[in-house]
Parts: sequence; structure tokens; C-alpha cells
Amino acid sequence: MKIDQIAAITYTIRDFIQSEKNFQDSCQKLAQIGYQAVELAALPQGMISAKETLQICNDNGLRITSTHEDLGKTLDEPETLVDHIKDLGCEYIIYSYPHDTDFNDPASVDRLIDRLNRAGAVYKEAGLNLLYHNHALEFLKRDGKIVLDTILERTDPDLVKAELDTFWIQRGGCDPVTWCQKVSGRLPILHIKDMTVYEGNESTMGEIGSGNLDFKRIISAAEASGCETFVVEQDECPGNPFDSLKKSFDYIKGNLVD
Repeated sequence: MKIDQIAAITYTIRDFIQSEKNFQDSCQKLAQIGYQAVELAALPQGMISAKETLQICNDNGLRITSTHEDLGKTLDEPETLVDHIKDLGCEYIIYSYPHDTDFNDPASVDRLIDRLNRAGAVYKEAGLNLLYHNHALEFLKRDGKIVLDTILERTDPDLVKAELDTFWIQRGGCDPVTWCQKVSGRLPILHIKDMTVYEGNESTMGEIGSGNLDFKRIISAAEASGCETFVVEQDECPGNPFDSLKKSFDYIKGNLVD
């Protein structure tokens, strides 16, 4: 892993990007920590244009790796997002949560797969790529088979790629290393977040290096599978999220960067 392959997702700092000035200040803080890239998420719709977003990021030395957009539009109205994504200067759009899919219902899963393939074809035609981001719920077993396996097997790898999430794979009872290997050639971006266990046998997200995930093995497996970008995400932080992002970045820089 190289230092310029590390990105921060703006979802972690979502409470600090609710105005254009806040977004500018937050990008400056991320750059001061050392991040050179961001994955966009949770920006208020219509707050600023894609070109203005790109300019602010560029002014702070931040490359936009990928973007999370309205879930319904991402799958069902992909044509409406193509120009927006291109104006952001990135090629990856993330389908971040299966908000209207019931994984206990085979027909609902079938519809999700069809929609992913159809949307992926639109993005591919435009020179873009659709990525599916997992949580723990995709590791439900139906008829003895993990649902995420079904999704990936039945979506065209040229049209739908993966943005695996290390924490959610572990929470789903599986091994992040094994899953990075499973999606070889289909994993341009990996979400990295640690799993920390607290008193009461409760597990939660933690800064990279604070928990129990073996990131040296995970990063090695992801790189072997062709991963280009490693996005630091922490949905909930114990204090200021910028402090958590800094702790993660400093650990990565000191322990995982070549």
C-alpha cells in the first residue's frame, strides 16, 4: 500500500460537511492529517455542484476516488447520474446499501441482481463502474449459501464490482482475507475499519490498529486481488471523528504503508 492509496470517506465526518464552508474546512483538515483522497458520501443534495465539489477537493490536494449517491437513482435512474459522476472526476459509484431488498425473499434478491446488472451496463457504457458495498446482512445463508455469493455469482463482473468492508465481513462471521481473495480482479476499492471488543462482550468499529483485524494480511490479499484504494471509514467514533481518522491514518502510515 502506498500513502496516496489511502482515502477517507466523508460519511465519517457527515456532521461537519453540512454547508459549503464546513465542507471546505473539513477537506482542509483531512489534508492536514495526511489524506490525499476522499470517497464522497452524505453531502447534502444540491448544496454545491459536482464541479464545485471537485474544485474544493482539488484545492486541498484531495483526489475523489468514488461517490455514494441517492440509492434509488443509483440503481433505477443511472442515466441521471452519469454526468454528475464525471464532473466529480471519478469513475466509481457505490451502491452502498440494499435499502429495498429482503434477503429472506428469493424474488427480492433476484430483482436486486437484475437491477445491479442493468445499472452496471449503463455506467459501463459511460466509462464508469458500479461497485456493490456489503454490510453484515449479505452474509445471511439461504439454502446453505451466503447471499453475497449469490449476488456476486449472478452479476456480471464487467458490470458490477465489489467494495468490500472489512468490519462488516467480520461481523457477518466471515474472514476478510478470504473474501478479498474471492473477488480477485473485481475489488478496486476496500473499506477498512477495525473491530474492537469492549466490556460486556460488545464489538464495535474502531480506529485501524485499535482492534483485532489482521490488516497486514488483509491489505496483502486485497493488493493481490488488484485493489487500488483503501478507504478509512468509522461510522461511529468515540469522540471527534477527525481524531479517529488521524489515529487510523497514523497507524496505517506507520505499520502498513510500503
